[in-house]
Amino acid sequence: MIPFLDLHAINARFESGFQKSFQQFLDSGYYILGNQVKVFEENFANYCGTNYCVGVSNGLDALRLILEGYKILGKVSEGDEVLVASNTYIATIIAIKQAGMIPVLVESDASNYNFDISSLKKSITKKAKAIMPVHLYGQLAPMDEILEIANGHNLLVIEDAAQAHGSKNNDGKLAGNVGDAAGFSFYPSKNLGALGDGGAITTNDEELASVIKKLRNYGSSSKYVNEFLGINSRLDEVQAAFLNVKLPALDVDNNRRREIAKKYISEIKNRKITLPEWDGSDNHIFHLFVVRVKKRDVFLEYLSENKIGFLIHYPIPPHKQKALSEYSELSFPVTEKIHEQVVSIPISPVLSEADVDTVIDVLNHY
Repeated sequence: MIPFLDLHAINARFESGFQKSFQQFLDSGYYILGNQVKVFEENFANYCGTNYCVGVSNGLDALRLILEGYKILGKVSEGDEVLVASNTYIATIIAIKQAGMIPVLVESDASNYNFDISSLKKSITKKAKAIMPVHLYGQLAPMDEILEIANGHNLLVIEDAAQAHGSKNNDGKLAGNVGDAAGFSFYPSKNLGALGDGGAITTNDEELASVIKKLRNYGSSSKYVNEFLGINSRLDEVQAAFLNVKLPALDVDNNRRREIAKKYISEIKNRKITLPEWDGSDNHIFHLFVVRVKKRDVFLEYLSENKIGFLIHYPIPPHKQKALSEYSELSFPVTEKIHEQVVSIPISPVLSEADVDTVIDVLNHY
């Protein structure tokens, strides 16, 4: 059996570092917002090329706190609209709604699973205050076009970079340093994954970073002094310690994922399977390698019979979720087709060449 993702094998490479960092954590006697979080915030900001990083509990909170911070700074208000891709994971939309703002779903582009730019332009109203592009599956959204549109309408650009740690644009800027602010997730399956939940916000906006640092900790500026009605969303000290161990290997791991993706794209030759479109640049870190097939049930049964792991990202589009029933009457034909056809196949930095060859052979014989 070739697993979809072997998290044990991925993390076993760092075990001695984990043990050492955990012992340092125990010895410190400081368990909440201690030195490990501070060091990780500095390290990840340096990695992304931003001036600031604020560690939080998870990726959903990261996006929500960006919006909450902008509300305090007077740049957005409750009831304002945020444009977001209709094929994203539901957490992106939940974050907008939790901040009291209105998600405006925008049709997606089947070639890159990001915004359809013409639909984005048509979706902007006078109530729009922000665009939230999602770097889905690890590929940067078309940021040049998005930034141009945003500048023309005076809109904030908030990156959902939960799947894009290390994706880079043609100017060499990394995800998290392309828009006004960005939210990251360190869920264990991410390219930079913790051993539990975790998230972060990156930005070059000093005021925003300062406000979010307070918001994540009950709105507190100093112990028992609360400026805002904040929440408890602090990056765990242990998870920060583990992330500090793993961060130096991120680029190497991303390059290995790209090597596998190049081999998949060049050697899978089956007209029944639509492969992802990719220009070969560093704009994609292949958090997921997603193919499309018309008869998905048949394909999944075939993969199971041949012991190839898979997952579906995602089986139900947000506007068809019960939790978002107010959007149920909307129609997004491209998004709906994507969700009916997508299948994620194995890709990870610990996938062996033999396993890669097996996946290619199995897909070519489908």
